[in-house]
Amino acid sequence: MLSAESAALVRATLPAVAGALDEITTRFYATMFHDRPELLDGMFNRGNQAGGDQRRALAGAIAGFAGALLENPGTRPDQLLSRIAHKHAAVGVTDDQYTIVHKYLFSAIAEVLGDAVTPEVAAAWDEVYWLMAGALISREALLYQDAGVQPGGIWRPWTVVERRTETPDVVSFLLRPADGERIPRARAGQYVSVRVCMADGVHQLRQYSLSSDPGDGLRRITVKRVTGDTAGPDGEVSNLLHDTVREGDELLLSAPFGDVFLDDPVDTTTPVVLVSAGIGCTPMTGILAHLAGLRSIRRVLVLHADRSPADHALRTETHDLVDQLRNARSIFWYERPGPEEPAARTGPMDLSDTELPDDATVFLCGPLPFMRDVRGQLLSAGVPARRIRYEVFGPDLWLPGSPVESPRCSALPEFVSS
Repeated sequence: MLSAESAALVRATLPAVAGALDEITTRFYATMFHDRPELLDGMFNRGNQAGGDQRRALAGAIAGFAGALLENPGTRPDQLLSRIAHKHAAVGVTDDQYTIVHKYLFSAIAEVLGDAVTPEVAAAWDEVYWLMAGALISREALLYQDAGVQPGGIWRPWTVVERRTETPDVVSFLLRPADGERIPRARAGQYVSVRVCMADGVHQLRQYSLSSDPGDGLRRITVKRVTGDTAGPDGEVSNLLHDTVREGDELLLSAPFGDVFLDDPVDTTTPVVLVSAGIGCTPMTGILAHLAGLRSIRRVLVLHADRSPADHALRTETHDLVDQLRNARSIFWYERPGPEEPAARTGPMDLSDTELPDDATVFLCGPLPFMRDVRGQLLSAGVPARRIRYEVFGPDLWLPGSPVESPRCSALPEFVSS
């Protein structure tokens, strides 16, 4: 709980801090990486840094958490913290790193805001930071315990047993533990981090959803080659995986994490709606495969949008899995339809004439503009916000203040992200 004195000071200074957050976070990262370059080796993703995504995510985290404390005095936004805790665990964050972040973040705040940061103001924001850090440290400790690993000790070598081309820019890798030991438990919809060594000797990592049934004894990740543009560079990890990794090679994978998963796979009554666009189909295929493996009788509706059938990764597999389920059906939308999918609809996803199951749990993944638009359509169709669960690839930029924002989807992105 934020003390009354600190709450008053945070409320009074939040507009000034929020207005300067871009400058604060830019200075924070520059100074921290100058003094602690080792943090760029296997902890922070250089692409997200270069494109500014991480900076914007951190700014949203600070403003979002402070705003949540002020909006609901006496309560801690634990539900919002779940996402960031899972992301932290997936890259191996440890308790001591919160002290490092605190040092450089508060130094940047003082430098940017100058005399406005009185000792009282600094103490109030310090309280906000450590409330957030304490909550995350506790959650991450439980996640490590549940995964059966020591804090930060998440990595394990896996052998590629199959490489399969899905589309011209998407490849799947099927993996088994290289040590032959028991496979860690994973939930359908979760992700793992992949850690690789780049040509310059620096380790980089990226998170990939498990795109097959996580209970079948193997792991599969499906990787889209990220091509750079004016908003950011080429994806270092995805390009390395596409260009160099073959059957028989080893990859370092983390234990599985992620707060968006099929809660109760033995539930036989609650319908499931899987909504995706582009490579956002990967966690949905994992969930669908798990339901098929259970021979689930739940109602399942698969909705996917893509550029064309040829660009739709795991398209044939999705059809096969839907056919295995008694009460499942699928609807696809394509910008450029093709003869492979004669029943597909044309254009962006439009749910106005799609019958949605009552009381369904909806899983949503894809580009942020797509998710914002479709979530708005779902809400307009009467789907409660609490039943819509979303996954964001990379730093979570679904910022507070979005027209479709809700407590479940308020951004509280990670301090460090792949």
